[in-house]
Amino acid sequence: MQGKRAFVRAWRLPILAPSNLPRKGDLRKRHNRPVVKIFLSSDIEGTAGIVDWSQVGGPGDYEMGRRLLQSEVNAAIDGAMAAGATEVVVNDSHGAMHNLLPAELHGRASYISGRHKPLYMMEGLDATFDAAFFVAYHGSISAERAVLSHTYNPSAVYHVQLNGHVAGESALNALVALHHGVPVVLITGDEATVEEAEPFMPGIEGVVVKRSITRHAAHSLHPETARELIREGAGRAVGRAAALGPPAIDLPARLEMDLLTADMAEMATWIGGVQRTAPRSVLIGGDDPLDVYRRFVTVVALTRGLGELR
Repeated sequence: MQGKRAFVRAWRLPILAPSNLPRKGDLRKRHNRPVVKIFLSSDIEGTAGIVDWSQVGGPGDYEMGRRLLQSEVNAAIDGAMAAGATEVVVNDSHGAMHNLLPAELHGRASYISGRHKPLYMMEGLDATFDAAFFVAYHGSISAERAVLSHTYNPSAVYHVQLNGHVAGESALNALVALHHGVPVVLITGDEATVEEAEPFMPGIEGVVVKRSITRHAAHSLHPETARELIREGAGRAVGRAAALGPPAIDLPARLEMDLLTADMAEMATWIGGVQRTAPRSVLIGGDDPLDVYRRFVTVVALTRGLGELR
């Protein structure tokens, strides 16, 4: 795909040898031109140069990590704006969800932050958006080779499948986009991240900024090169957004989860609509993708306490 080819080309370079916002109709009238309104969900583990948990939170190299992330988010905003976007809403979606520096966001992007969000990584998305970006995403816990891989909570979630395909956070978050009819047009991260997104979001623009070696090692592009590729990819994604449909997830959806312990599976069944299928496995199904997603994140939240006891 284009993102992967761009990564291969770059690899030969010398570095290696909210609700109160104006309605869409109001903005169209104000600018007297078509509006492209972008929702950007930012994680951090998929950022070029990041390979260790100390870089994504807590003491250590976190300040460097958040700066690298900020630059990649800004590159995506710059590319979107250059291609005609008029509004970007950024949802900070990693950890405590206040990683970005609001005053340094480009494009006067508005900013959703804070730990308690009912829709987690997709808080703020609704049907007024024309497209969604997933920036600095990572591979699932089930990926063969993906740096800092996990699926929402590594202390509880062992494996997830959606309609028979391995599902990472991009696929799970795409359930919310499907509910609102919004195409997900850009994803950035390592190779596993892009590959896992493709079955659920065909035609998505994938920008690969690093090649994972193990779960704790990767070969990253220089940050400036990564930003250039993200900027270009975001521009292409906006240009193609009108031709792409919402995520290709058949309904009723069937979300299968393997948890780390039998206790977690038992606890998950306390949530209505969650069925236990094996000692450590549960099933969530339904015709409403938003309802499936909400049940999933409730399972994650409920089992978090048991994961900490581990």
